[in-house]
Amino acid sequence: MRVVVLALLLPLGCVEIQASILPQHAIAVSELEAKADQALPQERCFLYAELVSRMTDIAGLQFGTGDLVAGEETLKLVQQYALKLQASIGDDSKKLKLAETLLHRTSFRLEGILHEASYENRSALEMTLKQVDNVQTQLMMQVFKK
Repeated sequence: MRVVVLALLLPLGCVEIQASILPQHAIAVSELEAKADQALPQERCFLYAELVSRMTDIAGLQFGTGDLVAGEETLKLVQQYALKLQASIGDDSKKLKLAETLLHRTSFRLEGILHEASYENRSALEMTLKQVDNVQTQLMMQVFKK
């Protein structure tokens, strides 16, 4: 009987823990955003890739806790950062391979979120995934160009 009660309460505890993590992520993201906006042009690419990755994690937490509206808003931010990332790709960019690898992992996480998402959220997730995949391909082409 105790095992059943614990098994039922454990997911609730995870949701509570995840919800308490969100404000910490928001602070770290705002600091990283300020750093990326003020960084040298050759450093922005990796910093925006980091922002795309972190915002995807936050969106996953939001969708996982049932906050679908906030999850979709976060996906819009992911798309904005992906556009900034795309604009910052250049021959002189540092850490291109790391940024490409980070986006590859981010794409994988977005696919996982997509598989668990409700029908209403699928279009926003698919659009974000397509955009991240597109930028990741551009980064990969830039890495092989060097």
